[in-house]
Amino acid sequence: MVTTEALSAFAQPVLIGGFLQGHYASLQLHKENATFTGVTAMVMLLAAVLQWRPGRGPAWPVFASLAVVAAIVAQIIAGYARTLAVHVPLGVLIITGDVLLLVWVWKPVRAVADDAGAPAETVAAGTGRAS
Repeated sequence: MVTTEALSAFAQPVLIGGFLQGHYASLQLHKENATFTGVTAMVMLLAAVLQWRPGRGPAWPVFASLAVVAAIVAQIIAGYARTLAVHVPLGVLIITGDVLLLVWVWKPVRAVADDAGAPAETVAAGTGRAS
């Protein structure tokens, strides 16, 4: 889900750039992709909650995902209000948050064995998430 979120967020500046170049249909695509990005972020938040509670993973992805959802809601409001002084920097922050989550999700895993000599379990370094 994080990958889909990041890709749709990355599409936003490309779409608005197309609009600024004179491809006026890109503005409508920018609006539609904003909705898709928001819905994807909400599903990402749900996945983070499930990974945390039943999955016994770390809690910080829940808060990071919640921050991305809140930022996207504010971003959509600022966009429709044409408050570009908020809209543009907030877009940069959203993409930054998505990239940080993307790096964490795709971080290579390492094998960890317990002291009793049990078989190694694949666990992401420093995250406590098994794969």
